[in-house]
Amino acid sequence: MNLIVTGHHLEITPAIRSYVEGRVKRITHHFDHVIDVAVTLGVEKLNHKAEAQVHLPGKDIHVEAIEPDMYAAIDALEEKLDRQIVKHKEKLGAVHRDEGGIKRASVD
Repeated sequence: MNLIVTGHHLEITPAIRSYVEGRVKRITHHFDHVIDVAVTLGVEKLNHKAEAQVHLPGKDIHVEAIEPDMYAAIDALEEKLDRQIVKHKEKLGAVHRDEGGIKRASVD
């Protein structure tokens, strides 16, 4: 998994970078096939914004979170990203269950 962390009107400190790396690594517990993740952190007036673009095989997921604190925004981003990845994984499994394999194959 490639991880890219960038800042928009914000300098990325080593503490923020390591915090983001730790939180983003948690998504690989649910889905191992993550190709790359691009996280953009920014400040807009009094709000801190965290965005993530996750590239999966066959799908791209975009998530953003806005909070008054940067670490809270990163936490909210990770929760939203986690839900989206679990949802994507469940949809992949549903396709295979609906096909039914050899038991439901029609006999001609």
